[in-house]
Amino acid sequence: MRRSPAHIRMKRLTTPLRNIVIFLSFIPWLYGVNGRATELKPETSAAFDHYARVTETQRAEETRDGRFLAVDRLPDSQRRDVYDQLHHGQIFIQELHTQEEHQAIRVPGGMIHHWSGLIFIPKATVSEVSAVLQDYQNEASIYQPEIRKANLIEQQGNKSRIFLQMYTKSIITVVLNGYFEVMETPIGSTRMESASRSTRIAEVVNPGTHDEHESAEGDDHGYMWRLNSYWRLEEKDGGVYVQNESITLTRTIPVLLAWLINPLTKSIPRDVIVHMLTDTQKAVTKSGTASR
Repeated sequence: MRRSPAHIRMKRLTTPLRNIVIFLSFIPWLYGVNGRATELKPETSAAFDHYARVTETQRAEETRDGRFLAVDRLPDSQRRDVYDQLHHGQIFIQELHTQEEHQAIRVPGGMIHHWSGLIFIPKATVSEVSAVLQDYQNEASIYQPEIRKANLIEQQGNKSRIFLQMYTKSIITVVLNGYFEVMETPIGSTRMESASRSTRIAEVVNPGTHDEHESAEGDDHGYMWRLNSYWRLEEKDGGVYVQNESITLTRTIPVLLAWLINPLTKSIPRDVIVHMLTDTQKAVTKSGTASR
């Protein structure tokens, strides 16, 4: 069967962000001491917010048109092929680029990484998958070792504030503290969606020591400045389709390193989504009646 332009593959990630962290750690050596700190500028943050708003508006319009999942936006023949592959245990992965009036959305001083992934969990129910996704206190167990700590700060109805400490170790160790606001929205009895939006992501200095603390805003390496994550669940065909869409903001890549790093900026976010989906599937299978 001929592969579709939207890549479909199953892949296991051991340490998300490993390679990009390695190469970004070389940037200060190339550009001197001033290269260590990379400031998130107001215009960069505003451009990310605009990109996310346009994306969310488009997704709402697609839902009203009956295109709730990413696969439903595909042409008929390709959509049938993808559904078939999902039922055979594969994951559907897309790199996305939101446009406004058929034009790319410019993000000065930053890079946006936008990916979507979809998996099918046989015999699962929406309530079982929702229970895993909303088990914020145990995310460090579900998504280890990349999530090191997790905490539910506050919950009021379908709104939550959570804390996640994200971890990766390669040549250097990178630890990031992320603070998120989450909104869960049931849609009838067979659909659910949630939106998690970062309010702050801080690089952790001296992790694991008595002097562990967050770096000051604007005094970090720009590994990850912002992260929005959107889950969509739909129960049909004897199971649940689980979709995650992520929009991440990072520092830009110096021109001299772009040829080397740009391929990694595509492969790593894709692998992170695959990892999240497969870990979610394992947790649902372990806790519920979903087929292994």
